[in-house]
Amino acid sequence: MISPARGALRAVREYVNDTVVRWRSGTREGQLKVLAVIVGLDLAFLLVSLYDYNRMPISGFYVPLLLGMLLLRFWPLVTLVSLTIVFGTITVVTEGALTTARTTSIVLMAVSISVILYQSSRQRSGLPGPLGQAMLVDLRDRLQSQSKVPPLPEGWRSQSAMKTASGINFAGDFLVANLSSDERRLEMVLVDVCGKGVSAGSQSLQFAGALGGLIGALPPIGLFAAANDFLLRQHWDEGFATAVHVLVDLETGEYSILNAGHPPAMRWDAVSGEWIVDGARGLALGIAERPEFHQTTGRLDHGDALMFYTDGVVESRTRDIGAGIDWLREAAGTIAGTGLESAPRRILSLVTEGGDDRAVLILDRRA
Repeated sequence: MISPARGALRAVREYVNDTVVRWRSGTREGQLKVLAVIVGLDLAFLLVSLYDYNRMPISGFYVPLLLGMLLLRFWPLVTLVSLTIVFGTITVVTEGALTTARTTSIVLMAVSISVILYQSSRQRSGLPGPLGQAMLVDLRDRLQSQSKVPPLPEGWRSQSAMKTASGINFAGDFLVANLSSDERRLEMVLVDVCGKGVSAGSQSLQFAGALGGLIGALPPIGLFAAANDFLLRQHWDEGFATAVHVLVDLETGEYSILNAGHPPAMRWDAVSGEWIVDGARGLALGIAERPEFHQTTGRLDHGDALMFYTDGVVESRTRDIGAGIDWLREAAGTIAGTGLESAPRRILSLVTEGGDDRAVLILDRRA
């Protein structure tokens, strides 16, 4: 039997959790509850100030204002600011004559209030800063969750690694993968959307959603044609993307590669012990209405592998893409010679330039 105290504690916890959820969703009810709490704090500051101004001068009202800036949408924040102005005025009038210090505090508070209201009115999402950031993080997590390759049948392994430009947690590189219901056909598309940072990340999310709904439902060339049409309709300032598509038969090892302006894929030949550059080429997506794509085919025997990567791995301000591909063949060959375990992460650790997003994907058929 639950004791009354424990039951009350559970009820309070559930109420707080519900309030937090409603606040995170930006609902009117959640905002009003948060506003009530902050106004209660504001009122407590007023009572302390009326009792002893030295214990709570007018500058103390900055605390509720800052909390409101972080937690409230614009119009609830306007309500809080209005009440704070009233409370501050009561505090100053009750205390008596205006000293230079109090006058300075009032002016500084007026400037702070103007800055706070201006900043809140400029929130394009209509949400306070932490909620807007949480929304961006959620979008990033959704993008990354789509980049996971499904568990593969025995004998196959997929590994990937990614680093964003300058450490920003939003990338224009993403992966979309699909494994058929009979676990025989594996499709993967590695994409590099033009741009960096948050803008590229938001465009990547839209594009990943479009590709995620089409992969497995269309043949490779049809998928790229639909993706190209999608990008042309967006009218983004930098509205193109490079992509490479691979379709693998996990029973026979036969594969096909389709390339749209992406750095060429490579195949690890276990017999010769070297990476062989694939010949698939094509125009980047989002540039022309009817781009041409050339498809290559091959077969992965036991011990062989396919490697896909973005241009951030092989291209930099001091090295063109041709020299970068030669470097990658040599560096990845040295790594593959010791085994492909964690190879994408080890390859990225050798890339010294960090001006662009970079990703490496390796699919291998174990010996």
